[in-house]
Amino acid sequence: MSYILVTGGAGFLGANLCRHLIGTGHRVLCVDNLQTGRRENIEPLLGHPAFRFHIGDVRSIDRMIPLSVDPYELDQIYNLACPASPPHYQADPIGTMMTCVAGMNSVLDIAKNADISVVQASTSEVYGDPDVHPQHEEYRGNVNPIGPRSCYDEGKRAAEALLVDYRRVHRVKAKIVRIFNTYGPLMDPEDGRVVSNFIIQALKNEPITIYGDGLQTRSFCYVDDMVLGLVKMMNSRLSGPVNLGNPNEFTMHELAHMVCGMIGSTSRLVYEDLPEDDPKVRCPVISRARNFLDWEPKVELREGLEKTIEYFRGLV
Repeated sequence: MSYILVTGGAGFLGANLCRHLIGTGHRVLCVDNLQTGRRENIEPLLGHPAFRFHIGDVRSIDRMIPLSVDPYELDQIYNLACPASPPHYQADPIGTMMTCVAGMNSVLDIAKNADISVVQASTSEVYGDPDVHPQHEEYRGNVNPIGPRSCYDEGKRAAEALLVDYRRVHRVKAKIVRIFNTYGPLMDPEDGRVVSNFIIQALKNEPITIYGDGLQTRSFCYVDDMVLGLVKMMNSRLSGPVNLGNPNEFTMHELAHMVCGMIGSTSRLVYEDLPEDDPKVRCPVISRARNFLDWEPKVELREGLEKTIEYFRGLV
């Protein structure tokens, strides 16, 4: 029985994916350098006979894989390896860029040599601070190539370009999903993302930090829905890019008030300057996912927040 390789498998999304794959009868090889991934995310899987964990860097994974399993024992690859929150990816911008590009190159070489499928976890950040709203896959984006977010935004765009060239030149079975804001259990409480920030601050009755005027929007997809979208993409004949996200849009004010109300928090809202190049709006068009993957989010924001708040209560 072959392994499914999940790079970045100890991160928030990667660990949820690993748990799902193990739960549906697959064998999983999880690789993570633990820069932003957390061992506790995969702790319940470490003794499972179908799960193997290897500490390593995606940028050299093509040379490392033979140490764990024969590459020809691999069946599929999900490439999720990359810091995904601004504080994390901006902390080492050169490392972030090289994780996106050199990591993609290593993963694609494995996929080419083993003749297996790979799903690349790209991002809605390839659309930048969009002047088209909502964002569809044909939109080419409005990205600042030399701004503080460019290590991630342009790194992911370059990874997409490299993947498509491997598809053209080497006929690699490579697929692109563009992931919009995702939340849920196993999020790092210190990752700087808006959902985790708001929940942690509200649970502690600390001031809730809103950047800008609070009218900027995001759409939030619960992690279980996102995992199912990734799996459906892997097992489809679609190559993408395909947007995966929740098309229901909320302002930061709406999210903050919802979180505070659900927790019963006495937190007040405080305002700070909007970071450079921070998108004012973000919302996916998901007609491709609906039509070709038979996928759309099922979990409403309030339901997902209840589960996420319960998770964070156990950490605070």
